[in-house]
Amino acid sequence: MGFLKRILRPNPQDSVGTPVAPGSFERLSDEELQVHMGIKTYGAFELTDAIRPSYDVQIAPRQGFRYDKYVDEASGATTPVIMAAATRAILLDTFLELIDHLGNVVDVVLETSHHSNSHHEDLYREHIDVPVLKSILMEFEDVLTNDGCTGIAVINPTKKQEVQLDEHKLLIAYGAPLDPFRETLIAADVYPDKNIRFITEAEHVHSSSERMYDRFLQLQTRLGVDDESSEDTAAW
Repeated sequence: MGFLKRILRPNPQDSVGTPVAPGSFERLSDEELQVHMGIKTYGAFELTDAIRPSYDVQIAPRQGFRYDKYVDEASGATTPVIMAAATRAILLDTFLELIDHLGNVVDVVLETSHHSNSHHEDLYREHIDVPVLKSILMEFEDVLTNDGCTGIAVINPTKKQEVQLDEHKLLIAYGAPLDPFRETLIAADVYPDKNIRFITEAEHVHSSSERMYDRFLQLQTRLGVDDESSEDTAAW
């Protein structure tokens, strides 16, 4: 996504559309699945509607961040990364505050996997003013936080920095210096934890709906992202 390849690559255990996934999920009755999908809080951490951990909760979601790195396979160049999980109540606000560190004009990439569980399509929009972008994102908080098939990245190619709110609703910041991103996370009570594990690192399930897909298309239009194929593709 953007000028970097995603650290969080599509996972064969990920599912889109109606919440169904291999592994522990395929053994569940409809009632058990619905009960599991209805669990939103794990301790003090509240998930959005976009994603749930494995039925046996191999990794319990919690708030915090850790440092990571992206290594380009071709050049060997290394890019520093912060990966964070934030509870539902502060998720979008924290994302918007992270965007502020990118400058006044940015590029935007919308990520969609509404039509496939093995392929993500990236839709690019160059040069948008950050105040305009933030206004649009606040208008579409529902799809950005609750749709497990929608992700977004905001990029400053000149600074070689990027901030993501990905399909798993993780916050990811790429590119030095990372200190401003760190300070924003800590100010939001998202603290460093080198041992934190994220929901993506074990079996998990994504959730979406036709309503969320419709909202995604509206967001795409508001951002001025062109996708000629979307007009000819059925939602499900």
